[in-house]
Amino acid sequence: MDSSLGALLRRLRHAAQMTIEELSHASGVSVRAIGNLERGESLGPQRATVIALADALRLTGECRDELLRAARSGQRRNPAPAPGLMAMPRAVPDFTGRGQEVGWLASLTDGSRDEPAPIVVISGQPGVGKTSLAVHAVSKLSHRFPDGYFFVDLRGLEARPLDPGVVLERLIRALAPTRHRLPLDVGDRAALYRSVVAERRIAVVLDNVADEAQVRPLLPATGAVLTVITSRRLLTGLEGVARLPLPPLPDTEARHLLEHLIPGLPTADHATDAISRLAHSCGNLPLALRIVGNRMASRPDWSPDRLATRLEGEERRLDALTAGDLEVTAAFELSYAQLSGAARQLFRRLSLMPGPHCGPRLASVLGGLPDADTEDALDELVELGLLQSGFTARYRLHDLIRIFARRRLEQEEPEDERAAAETRAVDWLLDTAIAAGRWFDPDYDKTLPEHWDDRAQLDSPEAAQQWLMTEADGWLAALELAAATGRWQRVVDVAEAMHWFSDRWIHWGYWPRIFTLSSNAAAELADHTAAATHLNYLSWAHNTCLGDTAGASDCARRAHAEAVTAGDLRQQAWADSYLAVALLKAGDAHGALPLAARAMRGFRTVNDREGMVMHALSTLGRALERTGKPGEALRAYRQRLTLASDPATAPSPEIAGMTRVSAARDIGLLHITQGRWREAIATLEPAVAWEQASNIPQWQAQMYAALGRARRELGQTEGALADVDRAIAIHEQIGDDNAVKAIQALRNGLGPDPSTRSTTETTS
Repeated sequence: MDSSLGALLRRLRHAAQMTIEELSHASGVSVRAIGNLERGESLGPQRATVIALADALRLTGECRDELLRAARSGQRRNPAPAPGLMAMPRAVPDFTGRGQEVGWLASLTDGSRDEPAPIVVISGQPGVGKTSLAVHAVSKLSHRFPDGYFFVDLRGLEARPLDPGVVLERLIRALAPTRHRLPLDVGDRAALYRSVVAERRIAVVLDNVADEAQVRPLLPATGAVLTVITSRRLLTGLEGVARLPLPPLPDTEARHLLEHLIPGLPTADHATDAISRLAHSCGNLPLALRIVGNRMASRPDWSPDRLATRLEGEERRLDALTAGDLEVTAAFELSYAQLSGAARQLFRRLSLMPGPHCGPRLASVLGGLPDADTEDALDELVELGLLQSGFTARYRLHDLIRIFARRRLEQEEPEDERAAAETRAVDWLLDTAIAAGRWFDPDYDKTLPEHWDDRAQLDSPEAAQQWLMTEADGWLAALELAAATGRWQRVVDVAEAMHWFSDRWIHWGYWPRIFTLSSNAAAELADHTAAATHLNYLSWAHNTCLGDTAGASDCARRAHAEAVTAGDLRQQAWADSYLAVALLKAGDAHGALPLAARAMRGFRTVNDREGMVMHALSTLGRALERTGKPGEALRAYRQRLTLASDPATAPSPEIAGMTRVSAARDIGLLHITQGRWREAIATLEPAVAWEQASNIPQWQAQMYAALGRARRELGQTEGALADVDRAIAIHEQIGDDNAVKAIQALRNGLGPDPSTRSTTETTS
């Protein structure tokens, strides 16, 4: 007599004269689950399930004990690996890192049998370790899968991926070996698979999936079965799945992996530095790291420093990343072969993008494709893991994939076509940067660069600013390429267009680099006026962006010498004014005072209202204030406000508006230092709300901070806190962490000494 659980349950049910439906109703166990038990498809039911069946059958004594023993004997005490073709591959013994990802996968196995079955899609670029992570995680969590764990390579990158019907047959026969006949229809077979796994605790790794259609029939509906899918594609068509996009390893984990792989590694700082260089050359890509580790392990005569030096040359790096049958290039080739013709062309040419990432418009320029075709090709590249898209409409190539793309470009496209694509990209970036920067010039007449390709749609200052900030790495890299190839006038034109915009994005950090390039370019052109102009801009950048007063002073003095050579009185006055600002910041107010006065005379001589009203008179006021002449300083500040408000003496309307804000700020801050709190509020409160105030956010933040302090002194705590919070929010938005820290002290009590003027309030 058959003593299996299924046969015993059937005999006991017949003896009780109950149908499956009646037993289901009495026990609360589903009809499907009882059927699976009786057919032998569910071998290890939960104890609570068996007790519920025994109670419904009204079993007592030996009959009850026999059913419970049969259920226990059917339960697998240890995780059972899959047989034959579906056995789990050997886990990597020195697997390193990914602890957060493994923990997240473990959390998905905590659900009950009545919940939707957890399905995870692990996606990522070639060589990032998707399969290794899946195998490691399932092996580590094998105790959670008492009914077995299975691995199926779906051969998604081969010409003929594995048919899902074949996979279903293998899985069903492994789980229900007594079932001899299977449905021929894939849909019916998928339904049977869902029924078989519903009452089991198993894990299934579906590796190397080609597309959604291949894997969709293999997905369970409910139950405690964990399905882990790996694919180079994102498989965006799958619904109701958890997604784990896998990036390269973090720096620390990449170094640890190399340290595990390389035997006898010395602990000296030099060796540690070499390991970091090796990891960097590999782009922290696990496949590349493992190849490097294997090469080092097989060549004990090599030092990490030697191999790191060899890998630093891009032209040799891919060839060096080979160890036996492990090749980084081979992993990339498999994905490249899957691409359409348009996507291949775009992929190759993306290696020419000047910066580390790009948007769809630059990609369209590079690829020479219409916008719609470019977006389709970008989606295809992201889907196959050859292109990273961490942010909306921003695309990046991994370092090693970029080298691979550049190699394919050199192999498959003529040199003149490559050069033409790169030139198009550089010119488009620089033309667009000029057009965007001009939006902030008060004298902007909306004249666009000749033959400009208006893909960026710069129809407002807001759109121009957004483009300049988003594409900053790209147009700066293009500017450096222009300088490296001797396109000096181009460099000067771009930097000139950036002059007014730089005031709006002071904390970007690259203005010293830009104005160094432009001042050098002007020198190459032997254009002394341009050299003086851009050295003055560079003085501003050293002073404002770097806090380097010595560098600012040096640049201003060099600007003055160039202006003298050119006979340019206007730039001489600007050089005097910038030098005065640098000396003020360095604490030499007495040295700044005569320079500011000389700058005023120079600006009057050439009738430069902008220089006189906006810059030199402000500098003169600060020099007077800091040399102990607050009354004269206040008159200078008020004179600025008057001149900027009178059309007969004011510069252009936009500059006049900015000057009025600056003058009101200076007057309010002077009132603060004199303890005239009500006068400070009366001056600053209307000025901070002027439209032009928001154009220079650091000024606006300074005024809010000053208002907060004045209100605190008058006991207006609620208003003070609101103003200080506004100041903090503005500085956080523009990325000025130092100012945030200074104002935070104000927020926490406005400092221990109310008479002390904060660093932020005194910044010019």
